[in-house]
Amino acid sequence: MYGVLLIAVLIVTGGAIAFIGDRLGTKIGKKRLSIFGLRPRHTSIIITIFTGICITTLTFGVMAAASENVRTALFGMERLNRTMLETQASLKDAQSDLQVAQIEQERTNDALAKSKEDVEDLRNQQAELEAESARLQEGNRLLEAATQELTLRNDTLSAQNRTLADQNGELANSNVQLTQDNVALEKRAANLRDGLITIREGDIAFQAGEVIASGVIRGHRPVADVDRDMQALAQLANRNISNKLGQDNSDQDIWIYQPEYEAAVQQIAESPQDMVVRIVAAGNLLRGEAVRTTLALYKNSVIYRDKEFIIARPYMLDGGSDGEAEQTVMSFLKDVNLAATTKGILPDPIRGSVGVMEGAQFYDIVNSLRGRHGAVVLSAYANGDTDAMGPLRLTLRSEFQTNSAVR
Repeated sequence: MYGVLLIAVLIVTGGAIAFIGDRLGTKIGKKRLSIFGLRPRHTSIIITIFTGICITTLTFGVMAAASENVRTALFGMERLNRTMLETQASLKDAQSDLQVAQIEQERTNDALAKSKEDVEDLRNQQAELEAESARLQEGNRLLEAATQELTLRNDTLSAQNRTLADQNGELANSNVQLTQDNVALEKRAANLRDGLITIREGDIAFQAGEVIASGVIRGHRPVADVDRDMQALAQLANRNISNKLGQDNSDQDIWIYQPEYEAAVQQIAESPQDMVVRIVAAGNLLRGEAVRTTLALYKNSVIYRDKEFIIARPYMLDGGSDGEAEQTVMSFLKDVNLAATTKGILPDPIRGSVGVMEGAQFYDIVNSLRGRHGAVVLSAYANGDTDAMGPLRLTLRSEFQTNSAVR
């Protein structure tokens, strides 16, 4: 609004000055006035030029007087340009600083966000620590209560310990007396054992571990059938006792522990294999007392088939005297016994033997070795099928080597 008013004032003022100059020039022209001795026409031109100068001067004067910006544009443009350049430089510096500040602000924002996360983590940790502290306080409370209870118990136990100490003193005195009594009883027991051993060694009817009777009982059958066979084996044992002692069967019967007997019957009834049952003397038994026995069970199977090879051993003979020949055959029979026992034939508990052979065959083998020099190989074969119960019947053969080396 101020600029419009200023322009209106300048137009009115310029028009007025132009009108005045025109009127003045006209009057001067009509009157043919002369300035500085100039011709009237030139004087009119000078008046017109002066009028234009006045208009311009008045215009700038009014604008300069009315507007600070016009004065600055007319008289301070260079300073304004310098100020603008300085301002632009300052603005660039400010923009650079602003960019740096923005970068720093972003870093600060990132750090602030990280700090917020750390603060949140710390708050969570603080919450966990507070919860843990609460649990620990509760645990301490319970521990204190338990400690108090233990203290009361310890007091009770201390009182009981004092009572037990008094009782231990009394028991210690009793133990001394019992120790003395035990020593006396041990002496009496030793004397009784010595006397019993002396009595038992006098007339022993059966040695400990001696087989009184044995047999094979088929398995996987009803309990009643197995029990019937077991009863028959017990009757066989009674007959063997009568034959050995030379007395009636009713005078001295075997005694078998009933739970052991029932367990053996049950085991045989459930077994998929036949079982070898041995009735064995439980200890050294005197003539006239009850024959106490135990039962020994073994799984039965065919160990050797008829004519099956058992073992062979090489020997070196030096003259083949009677003693050397018998010793060689006896040594070989021991090896046969060991091989058969290892394979599964049950040995006699007293003698440890498993095999039998005819006396004539034994002496035939011994006679074949008499007077011979050099290497001989003795071999043994089964004489008939033989199961685990035995006995193993033997057939012996001898084979002399043609050279002195034993193969």
